[in-house]
Amino acid sequence: MWAFANGGNAVDAAIAANGATAVVAPHLCGLGGDLFALVMAPDGTVHALNASGRAGSGADAAAMRDEGLAAIPLRHDVRAVTVPGCVDGWLALHERFGSLALADVLRPAIALAAGGFPASPLLVGSVAALDEPGRQQLHELAVQATTAGAPVRRPAMALVLQGIASGGRGSFYGGAFGEGLVEVGGGWFSEDDLAAGQADWVEPLCASVFGVELHTMPPNSQGYLTLAIAQLAEQVGLPESPDDERWARVLVEAAIAASHDRPAVLHEGADGPALLTTAASRVEEVGAPTVSRRPVSADDGDTTYLCTADASGLAVSLIQSNASGFGSFLAEPTTGINLHNRGLGFSLQAGHPAELAPGRRPPHTLSPAIAGRDGRLAAVLGTMGGDAQPQIVAQLAARLFAAGVSPADAVAAPRWVLRGPSTGFDTWTSSGPPTVLVEDGAPASWVPGLAGRGHHVARGAAFDGSFGHAHVIVAEPAGFGVAADPRSVVGAAAAV
Repeated sequence: MWAFANGGNAVDAAIAANGATAVVAPHLCGLGGDLFALVMAPDGTVHALNASGRAGSGADAAAMRDEGLAAIPLRHDVRAVTVPGCVDGWLALHERFGSLALADVLRPAIALAAGGFPASPLLVGSVAALDEPGRQQLHELAVQATTAGAPVRRPAMALVLQGIASGGRGSFYGGAFGEGLVEVGGGWFSEDDLAAGQADWVEPLCASVFGVELHTMPPNSQGYLTLAIAQLAEQVGLPESPDDERWARVLVEAAIAASHDRPAVLHEGADGPALLTTAASRVEEVGAPTVSRRPVSADDGDTTYLCTADASGLAVSLIQSNASGFGSFLAEPTTGINLHNRGLGFSLQAGHPAELAPGRRPPHTLSPAIAGRDGRLAAVLGTMGGDAQPQIVAQLAARLFAAGVSPADAVAAPRWVLRGPSTGFDTWTSSGPPTVLVEDGAPASWVPGLAGRGHHVARGAAFDGSFGHAHVIVAEPAGFGVAADPRSVVGAAAAV
């Protein structure tokens, strides 16, 4: 809002919103995390920014295997941390598309960090859930965010943001944060690792589906699954009404067919169009008489998704994340910036294409989307939700473009997600098929219809965060239709 009100464009507004959220919602995102963004320019071209960080030069999968580890530790281990890409992402977006001075774009975030803000109920709850080592690492937040509305100040964060605004990436990656990260890493990171840029403009993936051109991120993102799920559902055929039990069944089975081999095939160097072609070819697995019993390869994700658009036709689909909650439960000590745990996407299997190694990017759940029609913006959409992000975005796309419902109805409508046994990141790595979690309030036919096909079905509370926090902007003849997800509690949709 502030950026638009002061003459900025959609990119300025996206960076400003992400900056402010990084200050007030470090349990969801922050400067110690990664970023992906899709930008549709006024001429209809779509640009994709991969600002996900790389493993440090000390990364050594063989040494971790020698310790007896089979997977990257989720918490309290710097080896789950890659060089955070968020700041490089902001700078790349601003350089290419921004219109306001960066100091002006970051002004609201700086004011919140320096002057303070009331702790949200979600921040308070997330801080309360920290274990004791996590509370020690995140001491600044732990001692302030004790009750909803309690004042929280982050003066070191204000200085960091001011440095970025005036000194660019060098003040962050080469300043106190970078120096502290190298020290915390104990050999995992080098100064050269921090000096290397973490943001790259890449070719987006695109598919024609439901009457639109749907764009997403290529690997190392799992975005190809969004397109494959939608294409499979369209090929099999969705019923006219989402209340039909076949609506959920076709989409669920499309998701399973498209996604089951993701751990084996998704890595930074994967051929995105080839992955999409293969995943979208499994039509017979969606229409089979009984659900596939295919075994899959032997704390929910916390992420911020936001989208912006302006009257010129410029639109941004931006997603930024710590991975899981506060991430690794580690913080850079001088700035207090908590460090993500995106390295959990790496494999420790020798010879695996996503094996942990210096300079590599891990497979990523983050998968924003933008839709175009006839060379113009149709919609901007995305969600948080770990492994479930492609499933949720595909459901939104089906409702918006196949069923033709309003943005508000599409976002508020009941959903399903596929879940593994423990976290939002183990859907495809557990030893058995995923559970279909169906949101309360879903059509009565969904649960028996899915169960009758052999799916293991469970119910989830209505408007629970397990079903994502999705937001949508739809281009309409008279302007924009917008909707923020009521599941996010603190989400908002606004226009200037």
